[in-house]
Amino acid sequence: MAINENSKGPSTSEIIGSTTPHLILYLPHRPNALEELFRRPSAKTLIENNSNHWRKIVTLLAKIGSPEINDWRRFRDEALFDQCAICFSASLADSKTEAWHWIGGKENLQRFNIDGLHTEPLQETSEVSIDIERRIFLTPYPDYRQLNNATVTKIRAALASEGFYG
Repeated sequence: MAINENSKGPSTSEIIGSTTPHLILYLPHRPNALEELFRRPSAKTLIENNSNHWRKIVTLLAKIGSPEINDWRRFRDEALFDQCAICFSASLADSKTEAWHWIGGKENLQRFNIDGLHTEPLQETSEVSIDIERRIFLTPYPDYRQLNNATVTKIRAALASEGFYG
């Protein structure tokens, strides 16, 4: 039932953000200026050095990770990488916290060696599923068309019911 149990997890050169994150988003593609982001994680730097595509990803990460939904802009700009991380490895990070692991995209999910994952679709949102016991949720690739505000609200409700924001 372990995920990549033979793996030691991603190296520090595979993760942007907190070393003790509450939420880790796993993506297959890397942004520009990655070395700078590894040294000094910053949503502003990530957005400035990359396309609108990355602004959307960081915004969705903030909307889901922010303790207060109405404060996601400040959270994104000031605290995102203090509490969250983006990982490019195909193995789950061995977080020092009880991190939630968000795998975005079906193609991305195929990179992982996942055995015994027991996800349940979120209510009225079959494209999003969650394994509460293992703290993993699966979504389409983080894009506004696929993860609209209504879907983000449902994801937040599921995480809130598990004490994520408490």
